[in-house]
Amino acid sequence: MIKIENLHKSYKTGANSLHVLKGINFEVKEGELVSIMGSSGSGKSTLLNILGMLDEADEGSYMLDGVPIKNLNERIAARYRNKFLGFIFQSFNLINYKSALDNVAMPLYYQGVGRSERIDISMSYLEKVGLANWATHLPNELSGGQKQRVAIARALASNPKVLLADEPTGALDSKTSYEVMDLIQGINDEGKTILVVTHEDDIAHMTKRIVNLKDGVIINDTPIKQVRAKANV
Repeated sequence: MIKIENLHKSYKTGANSLHVLKGINFEVKEGELVSIMGSSGSGKSTLLNILGMLDEADEGSYMLDGVPIKNLNERIAARYRNKFLGFIFQSFNLINYKSALDNVAMPLYYQGVGRSERIDISMSYLEKVGLANWATHLPNELSGGQKQRVAIARALASNPKVLLADEPTGALDSKTSYEVMDLIQGINDEGKTILVVTHEDDIAHMTKRIVNLKDGVIINDTPIKQVRAKANV
């Protein structure tokens, strides 16, 4: 599903250059649930941006579902993001003046799906995350956990190949974090490929494989026995 080989990325900082990713080799098979860990400055955000087609590597290759991701203009990158990827963010990134239902429908709008079909699909995903009764509510009427559920429904609505979750529990208390991870585990159980960037060890152990980054290189990549979130809720 994802194959990265010899990935390098540097950023110019004034007269200097900061080498952030230093030859990353990384593969994710369809249906995996993988966490990416690393301290601030390890390169995990840069790696996620490249995986999400929000940035491009200087060197190396990135294949997503058999498609080479390279030299994309913004129009093609946006089309590929819509086709391949769903994003879940720490800060939810919901549109404050739109209802939960309209937030979930946004990716479908950009895919050109007609309004009645958008509503039907979006409602089915709100039901999936347990928020059908909150469809008409605005984000400021929802709790943090409910906002993240809406964000997950939005990420799923366009049926992406891969979900990229950037610190999805970072703004939530422990109980709500485990509820969100229970939902993510359930989605993975259905076969969806999911990558979770986290700095929380307990959250990482709710995935099936932990990849540790340090100073721009992978220092270990270990399959683990998954802890089920439901046991902690």
